[in-house]
Amino acid sequence: MIYSLMVVVFVLGYLAIALEHNIKIDKAASALMTGTICWALYVIGAEGIIDFHSVPHWISDMFAEEKNITDQHEIVTHYVTEFQILEHLGEIASILFFLMGAMTIVELVDAHEGFSVITDRIKTTSRRSLLWIICILTFFFSAALDNLTTSIVMVSLLRKLIDDKKDRWLFAGMVVIAANAGGAWSPIGDVTTTMLWIGGQISAGAVIIKLILPSLIALIVPLIVLTPRMKGNVTRPRKAEGKEHFVNPTTERERNIVFGVGVGGLLFVPLFKTYTHLPPFMGMMLSLSVLWMITEIMHRSKNRETKSKLSVIGVLRKIDTASVLFFLGILLAVASLQSAGQLGALANTLDNNIGTGTETGVYSVGVIIGLLSAIVDNVPLVAASMGMYDIDPTMGGLFASDGLFWEFLAYCAGTGGSALIIGSAAGVAVMGLESISFGWYLKKISILAIIGYFAGAATYIIQESIFHL
Repeated sequence: MIYSLMVVVFVLGYLAIALEHNIKIDKAASALMTGTICWALYVIGAEGIIDFHSVPHWISDMFAEEKNITDQHEIVTHYVTEFQILEHLGEIASILFFLMGAMTIVELVDAHEGFSVITDRIKTTSRRSLLWIICILTFFFSAALDNLTTSIVMVSLLRKLIDDKKDRWLFAGMVVIAANAGGAWSPIGDVTTTMLWIGGQISAGAVIIKLILPSLIALIVPLIVLTPRMKGNVTRPRKAEGKEHFVNPTTERERNIVFGVGVGGLLFVPLFKTYTHLPPFMGMMLSLSVLWMITEIMHRSKNRETKSKLSVIGVLRKIDTASVLFFLGILLAVASLQSAGQLGALANTLDNNIGTGTETGVYSVGVIIGLLSAIVDNVPLVAASMGMYDIDPTMGGLFASDGLFWEFLAYCAGTGGSALIIGSAAGVAVMGLESISFGWYLKKISILAIIGYFAGAATYIIQESIFHL
């Protein structure tokens, strides 16, 4: 009963997020309520959901020795509240700190007008030309940084280039598609691709070679469909029109330094993770601390008022806390379903009904997982898949390292989330930063993302059939 009720609460919570503007309740409130209620239900019904024998023996032994707890009900309850939720909280906190660090660096660069280094070089105001420039930049930035960081950076750029909110929303929607497509073909471009890379399911060279074309098609096709509708020119923000409208708060040298260190710090994060194996947020915090020190030294002789606007302390007030809490609620809700087993059951259902013993089955399961990642976070879906299928070279190479299943899963999980704005980290970040509604994205962008998703999937299938001729 409670097992099913958790799914009902999850669905109702997603509906509340989707209908945010209709019900006049902020999505962060709905997400937090959904996450906390799902965990509360899970704890209440844990004994009926969790098989006591599946609890690690060392945990039950520890409770018996340290707390004199031998009752199965109490052991299961403590297992959920003291182990499972804290394990997920560690993962969630690392994502949130990464997000906050990236947002702070971007806001600091923005406060120094550092993005003028790029925006001053983009002279065109043509909607068509600007759309292609922004999307191609996003695609390759995402592969070098990651889709979450890139989406934050590109939203800041769009605010410098486009004044009209509806225009900016359309560009921001395409940034989500471009960021997810760019992240899918790079081992450091998306969390799920990184998971598969670290797990040994895919190698860096193979994923780049095999997925760059399908990922590019997943972006190019929506661009081709949308381009004819992009007529006329965009209006630049007033302060970017001329010096008479805006006095730069920093010198050109200061802007260049902060921009260079900021972008360099973001690029440093995946390298730091690769060599230290520490979570990405640690590298982000290191980059932020370096930039923090540089800006403190740079502005130490300025008056208090000017310095406060250009310091990390001042910039932190601009961080969208509601978006961070929204992210927390969503990730908590998904984590509850992962812990209780609903996501694993879904993966088993797919395997039992479709099967993955043939190439056709692999493609079918991959496409479905990709579309599901638009509803449920792609990280637990890929994690569940990694748990279900071992690296096995015997099944015609389908599950071997760099096998068909893992490569196609990397593409589908990376790009499928673009179908809904809440289906990817990039989408959630853009949704929070630009206050884009779920319904607007569904009407304007989702069909473009789905068309691109299937076009890229078809490209991969054709590509593989040619290679195996």
